[in-house]
Amino acid sequence: MKHVPKIILVVSLVCSLAILPSLSMGKEVAQGVTGLPSLTELAKELKPTVVNISTTKVVRSPLDDFFQGFRDSPDFFGDDFFKRFFGDQRREFRQKSLGSGFIIDKEGYILTNHHVVEKAEEIKVKLSDKKEYGAQVIGTDPKTDLALIKIKATGDLPVVHMGDSDKLEVGEWVVAIGNPFGLEQTVTTGIISAKGRVIGAGPYDDFLQTDASINPGNSGGPLFNLKGEVVGINTAIVAGGQGIGFAIPINMAKGLLPQLKRGRVVYGYLGVYIQDITPELASSFGLTESKGVLVSDVIPDSPASKGGVHKGDVILEYDGKQVEDKGQLTKIVGRTPIGKKVKLIVLRDKKQETLWVTIVAVQEKQVTAAAQKLEGTDRWGIKVQDITPDMAAHLGLPDNEGVVITEVEPGSSAQEEGLQPGDVIIEVEHNPIKDLAAFRKYIEPYKKKKTLLLTVRTKANDYHNFFVVLKKG
Repeated sequence: MKHVPKIILVVSLVCSLAILPSLSMGKEVAQGVTGLPSLTELAKELKPTVVNISTTKVVRSPLDDFFQGFRDSPDFFGDDFFKRFFGDQRREFRQKSLGSGFIIDKEGYILTNHHVVEKAEEIKVKLSDKKEYGAQVIGTDPKTDLALIKIKATGDLPVVHMGDSDKLEVGEWVVAIGNPFGLEQTVTTGIISAKGRVIGAGPYDDFLQTDASINPGNSGGPLFNLKGEVVGINTAIVAGGQGIGFAIPINMAKGLLPQLKRGRVVYGYLGVYIQDITPELASSFGLTESKGVLVSDVIPDSPASKGGVHKGDVILEYDGKQVEDKGQLTKIVGRTPIGKKVKLIVLRDKKQETLWVTIVAVQEKQVTAAAQKLEGTDRWGIKVQDITPDMAAHLGLPDNEGVVITEVEPGSSAQEEGLQPGDVIIEVEHNPIKDLAAFRKYIEPYKKKKTLLLTVRTKANDYHNFFVVLKKG
């Protein structure tokens, strides 16, 4: 398993990056004597649109839960005894934190991060002219770490102009204005280092990576291009890293803004388990290239099930867009309006078919019971055995058909493909497997082959189907 760098949401102090100019801004950025862009005038125009967000929340003492165990004991001496020696561990205290945001319209709406205002009992917004206002949370979305708050300000508020993050190119200059470590109105610059980063923050990860300095306190602040347009919302950094920061693309925020104004964000739901197509899977399914995503399972009574999607289908197009990988499909399904009828182009038995599905609101998955080690044998880097009814009940399996993997050989293709003890094989080369005898029957013709296609219910995938191609060493 690859080491994943620790990602930190940069809330604790003040906000982050830049601010946008008004809609009328269209000035070219001046060039300095060194040939690098001079950001003096741009910074002056953008700073007023950036705000400092301070929050207050009430939290309990971290020792309260520890001492509660003593209070529940029949031999408890009483609170007076504990207060005398340990103090009052049940008292609450007020915790303050700082972040950033930017004004998006004259009505006082401000975009920031969800984690900046999460569980806050009081929110204060300070403008660049030092005026302070109380703020109300209008809507938040933990999945994308976006939040919309509102102030009732007097006078003509400076607002940002939101750009088009899809048009950003790697290497393009960007500017951040915010309050890192409480240092207000700090301007930093850098470039777009990468696009479409997945950092494990959620299912809809699609971050911009930048080397413009982002630090604690930058959370929720804007990232600008040299036209003075907001192209991102600064959100996270890599712990211990230098020049590695992440921002939410502004197009994502723009797409969710109408829902945030209504108070909550609802995502589209298709109802399939999908996986990327490897060259081995492409060969096994008769595909000429690794395009689209493979449907490894269809959830009963879901839009996909009702629309005729089958396990083993390859989704090539969704709503007129070519499907590149499972991450892309997850994001575009999530952004689909609820109730919309969407056309799917799928490849089934080497023929393209057109299906129609009606997207509904996303449903949270139920996590099934964890599996444990069992016993068995095989030649492809795994050992298997029959599944008893008691075993199926213990593992939380829908039935007792198939064979369960009891051991995975270190360094084998099975281990490389992520198979684990407790996973259940239900098909060999598309042949249903009811028991160990059927498993042995269907793998026998493949003992001299170099690859073997399995359909597996993996515990890592909540015991929904997953296609795996095993290779002999």
